[in-house]
Formats: sequence, structure tokens, C-alpha cells
Amino acid sequence: MQAATGERGLVVLDCTAHGRSGHAARGEGVNALYIALDDIARLRSFRFGRESELLGPIGIAVTQIEAGTQHNVVPDTCRFVVDVRTTDAYSNEETVGILQAALRSDGGEHPLVKAAVAAGRETYVSPTTSDRTLMPFPALKMGPGQSSRSHTADEFVLLEEIAEGIAVYEKYIGKLAQEYGWKTLG
Repeated sequence: MQAATGERGLVVLDCTAHGRSGHAARGEGVNALYIALDDIARLRSFRFGRESELLGPIGIAVTQIEAGTQHNVVPDTCRFVVDVRTTDAYSNEETVGILQAALRSDGGEHPLVKAAVAAGRETYVSPTTSDRTLMPFPALKMGPGQSSRSHTADEFVLLEEIAEGIAVYEKYIGKLAQEYGWKTLG
């Protein structure tokens, strides 16, 4: 029953290290797993220049990693997820930019993001929190209307915005299907 006077934000980076596959026995290729491990080690010791007076340092934790297809094949990609607990010392955009500049791996290039960009959507780091932060799987926040109208006494979404949203979602789903190699109906 204590009183919290502040709360950290959350940014999740979906990172991909790129290498070149080859046969492990012949020492071929560029091991994407090693590139990712170098980046993970860098993140483990990374410190931002500024620290929040109230919230302390920004927290960084690598929480997932995935690479390889067979024991004898040098992996050409390695994906890892970074949980970043942001503070008021930097905006979310600044935090992401600083971390991306520190990594050799691509950050934020998850198929959900690629499909959104391919569908003509701009990406940004939201200043608001949603249930997305509680989802134990990759998620993207995107919806009709203007965020500035959210949580107001007369909150609303225009019919034209709903129609536009439907068209955007249809295009997005098509691009997402291409990204994952899914077949679509019709």
C-alpha cells in the first residue's frame, strides 16, 4: 500500500543481426549469432549520458533470442528482443535513436513494422501507453482517429476515419501476408 509517484515508459526493440550462411565445418559465412551476441554484450553494459532524477537510469534487458536452422549451418540471421524501460531523461524517440546507433543489428525491423511501412504507414514511438505493453508477443499499435481525442469527455472517431482505417487494415494485412509468405484468399 505504498504510493507510486512516477512510472517508467516502455519501448520494445525487435532487432535482427544479419550475416551470411555457410557450412560450420568449413568455417564459411558470417555468423549472425556472433554479431547479435556482440550487440547484446554492448546493451548489457550500455549507459545513457543523462539519468532521471526521479526514475533513475533507463533499464535495458534482452529478453528473447532466436537463430539457426541446423547444427551445421552458420546462421545468416539472428533475432533478439530488447525491453527498454524509458524515463523522462530522454524522449522515446531519442532513446530508440541512441540505441539503434549503438548497435550493428537492425532495430525495429520486425515483420509487423515492415508490413506497416510497405502499406504506406509512417512509424513513430507513441508517447502514450496501451495494452500493447502487456502482450507477451510482438504487437503493433495502429488505429483510426486522432490520439489527441483519446480519454476526453467527448472522445470520438469520425466515420471517414473508420472507412480509411478499414482500407489501411486491408492493405496492411495483404503486406503482412507477403512478409510472412502467407497465401491470401481472393
